[in-house]
Amino acid sequence: MYDLDQVLSLQHNPVACAIPFFLLSIVLEIAAMTWLDDDGVASGGKPRTGYLSRDFWASISMGLGSIFWLTLFKVLTFFLYQWVYLNVAPFQWGTGSVAYWVAAMLALDLAFYCTHRFVHEHNIGWAAHQSHHSSEYMNFGTALRQKWNPWFDLVFFLPLPLLGFAPWTLYVCFSVNLVWQFFTHTELIGKLPRGFEFVFNTPSHHRVHHGSDEIYLDRNYAGILIIWDRMFGTFQEEIQRPTYGLTYKVDTYNTFKLEYAAFGVLLRQVWGAATWRDRWGYVWGPPGWAPAEQAEAEKQPAA
Repeated sequence: MYDLDQVLSLQHNPVACAIPFFLLSIVLEIAAMTWLDDDGVASGGKPRTGYLSRDFWASISMGLGSIFWLTLFKVLTFFLYQWVYLNVAPFQWGTGSVAYWVAAMLALDLAFYCTHRFVHEHNIGWAAHQSHHSSEYMNFGTALRQKWNPWFDLVFFLPLPLLGFAPWTLYVCFSVNLVWQFFTHTELIGKLPRGFEFVFNTPSHHRVHHGSDEIYLDRNYAGILIIWDRMFGTFQEEIQRPTYGLTYKVDTYNTFKLEYAAFGVLLRQVWGAATWRDRWGYVWGPPGWAPAEQAEAEKQPAA
């Protein structure tokens, strides 16, 4: 029922193979920012954010931690996905054709869009995901600033084995998806040819996603294909250089605070809520949700 070789192979994936290229890309990006004769100016005529050592090392430590949690997540969910694939799925696709892999990549990419949108639009998901957006710098190092709480992915990826996609192939597709996303975290690459920008997630599109400007909030959730955002109304063109980071000042480089402080805030809000309706709102409402009375009071000018 369970192939031990497949379980063990989850640790040997495209992301692991790509790590040396990630590190090389970071070195080259730093060198380019240091030596290119363009005054360090990004699109929009403003200086690039570059690198800050404390911020970079926070990203590295968060990336190392995410390797552990993501591997644990993969191993645990593999058994569930495999059981669904073998016992519940009405049919199983053969994995030996190019068509299968194209379909699997498309299905996985759509599932990624859905889970990514969920964690941005609901407090409980945002508490886990906000750590990835906590840097005010946009560079390849920021791509490594990954969340340690990937548990919501389970729900959104579960339909895929139910549709007959072999679980081990989904993990390969997911790894390829993550490798693609790494290279969208940079200010060194401007806009690419129009046809490419129309179909694929690019650095320009992903800079928008990391922007805290009001026009850029909750936009461009794509993994590989930006067409999902175009189809579902969440696309935003890059029209000015974004202001990166969260909508509030973080003021810490402590890895554990970056990963878990938002959960502490959420727990205090739920504990202090006056009604169960308010508790539901704090957990499942959008980031920044507050009871109507409190939200109205905060809009009033101070006496």
